[in-house]
Amino acid sequence: MSRTSQRLFAGPHAGVPASYEMLKEEHEVAVLGAPQISAPVVSTVVNIQPETAVPDHIVWSLFNTLFFNVCCLGFVAFAYSVKSRDRKMVGDMTGARSYASTAKSLNIAALVLGLLIIFGVITAAITRAIISVT
Repeated sequence: MSRTSQRLFAGPHAGVPASYEMLKEEHEVAVLGAPQISAPVVSTVVNIQPETAVPDHIVWSLFNTLFFNVCCLGFVAFAYSVKSRDRKMVGDMTGARSYASTAKSLNIAALVLGLLIIFGVITAAITRAIISVT
């Protein structure tokens, strides 16, 4: 058996033959090519159309369904919000806008009526307390 000696690296590449690094560098030069001179850089611009954001007001509708469900307006608004989201997922932006607009109007009506009722009850309670004291 003949023994050949190879010089080994010390440090992070300990145990790796010295010729390995040289072969790796030669391979990189062969694959990447020789260093090139600086040439003008050509850039390509790609315009991507942003998705049209159609708000479906589903969180607002859910809030109105749970807390301000006057005459079931919150529930109906929630149904229209779900329809708007379905239309948006299908890609029908016109239908989604229409349902979202209806849901928004119903949410506003439910919120205003709910707040009027709450303020009316508070006002009536305060008035009753003032009258009972006198």
